[in-house]
Amino acid sequence: MKQLLIDYIPFKLSKETIAESIKNNNGRLIVSGVLQRADAANQNNRVYPRETLVREVNKFIENKIKQNRALGELDHPDSSVVNLANVSHNILEVKWVGDDVVGKVEVLNTPAGNILKALFEAGITLGISSRGMGSVKQIAEDKLEVQEDFDLVAWDFVSDPSTHGAFMKPVNEGKVVSLMELTSTPKLNKYGKINDIITDIIISSSK
Repeated sequence: MKQLLIDYIPFKLSKETIAESIKNNNGRLIVSGVLQRADAANQNNRVYPRETLVREVNKFIENKIKQNRALGELDHPDSSVVNLANVSHNILEVKWVGDDVVGKVEVLNTPAGNILKALFEAGITLGISSRGMGSVKQIAEDKLEVQEDFDLVAWDFVSDPSTHGAFMKPVNEGKVVSLMELTSTPKLNKYGKINDIITDIIISSSK
């Protein structure tokens, strides 16, 4: 039976690199990193077969990226539908680098996007996380395999990613980013400042 499948990968930006990305992308904050990994168990002990991911990534490119509607949310909802009121980013590009799905993502000037940007500026380590519908099969004592009925819905930004090394980095359009840069995993930070940051944003926007 199909269920909502959520899987994560981690991500951290510095104030300097954020400012550089905005300056070199005409005011847009664009980040890049690993979105998903094939044939490897993630932190939820789920494995996504490469053949299934290739199919879903191709569908995502054709049906969403090429139509400029590859939207994602800040934190996962318990739904297979993207809620426009909580959209924080748009995926501009995805490609395969070995067994990794690497993506380029624009942080949008929406309420959720502004919170996402503020979290990055505060040095909070976030992650990118896939959301989809599908079933799983036990293939080992501590390992589940995602089945062929998997449907990819979106990639969201979250506080605790499950795909190892799925932290994103800011990029400049036209700059080549190495696989080592994309897949390096920074040390996770504490998230104690998140509520204060979000509260400040809400108070500022209400004035």
